[in-house]
Amino acid sequence: MTTTDISGLADALRGALRSSDGRLSKFNPLRRILTFDDFNDGLHGWVELGGNYNGRGDLESLDRHFRDMRPPQLSNANFFDVGTHGAMSGTYSMKLATRAHRGHSATGIRRLTMSGRGLLQIEAYLAWKTEANLSGTEQESNSFGDITWDANSHPSEAQFGSFTVATDLCTEGVRYHNVMRFVNADADGHLIQKWAYPVVPEPTPHERHEGVHDYEYGADFTAPDPNDWRYLSDDRVETCYNEVPTKINWHYLRFLIDTSTRSNVELQFNNDVMDLRGVPVPPYADKYESLENLLNFYFSARTVSGVRNFLFLDSVVISAGW
Repeated sequence: MTTTDISGLADALRGALRSSDGRLSKFNPLRRILTFDDFNDGLHGWVELGGNYNGRGDLESLDRHFRDMRPPQLSNANFFDVGTHGAMSGTYSMKLATRAHRGHSATGIRRLTMSGRGLLQIEAYLAWKTEANLSGTEQESNSFGDITWDANSHPSEAQFGSFTVATDLCTEGVRYHNVMRFVNADADGHLIQKWAYPVVPEPTPHERHEGVHDYEYGADFTAPDPNDWRYLSDDRVETCYNEVPTKINWHYLRFLIDTSTRSNVELQFNNDVMDLRGVPVPPYADKYESLENLLNFYFSARTVSGVRNFLFLDSVVISAGW
């Protein structure tokens, strides 16, 4: 048996094992699965994205736009009308919940290190919603932005800002972020529904410490200046919000990058596959120490309407081609 035959047999066995596992078979991982996080049995190391603080432990030294980003939580998605929704598979998903403050973000980050270089991929099944209320306030009225309730469309869809999938990586002292954001609506409730990416590196606490910036609470921590974002396409991305804020439909997301070239490769959202090889990945100008082989992934939700925004993740798989 040749080396090629052995490699082909190994691939076939891996595929057979995945297809026989009801939890893994809905994913399409690369050769080596680094993490499989099924939130039915815990958060698996997904934590709040906390800023850096000084040696005295003084939390006032945190960047203002990094404060109170809210930790991930396990959720069985209880709603006032349907009761316990549960996850796509099982009872619990990971929920990122913003505060009711314009610009507020909720973030969950997974911190690892690299054992190789090459293709790297994150997959997830996710859903996004705004808070469902029966209070009858202006924010829960029959109209917001582009949407007036007509028994098919619900104004809460226009109250969801965006969600982001991204990395924080460092190789040979070069730190960079691969970032893709689904921009659903602007602060006035005008539907955008396009994928976007930043053209600058994420601002750092060191830059703030050096007096380069001092962003306000609620500023976009990924790229605060709206002019530093570009849309991947002018085409609107159709999604399944499903009419009211308590109906959850799970969407498939797959983000593929290449750490050997520090580049984006591909994004898949449901059945739509997008080529990202022309999307820039701006590195930091200065080299970093103490971050070699950094391998972090994060998801975030951001409200720009001031209504609480939720991102639910049923499960997440991180895999590598090395």
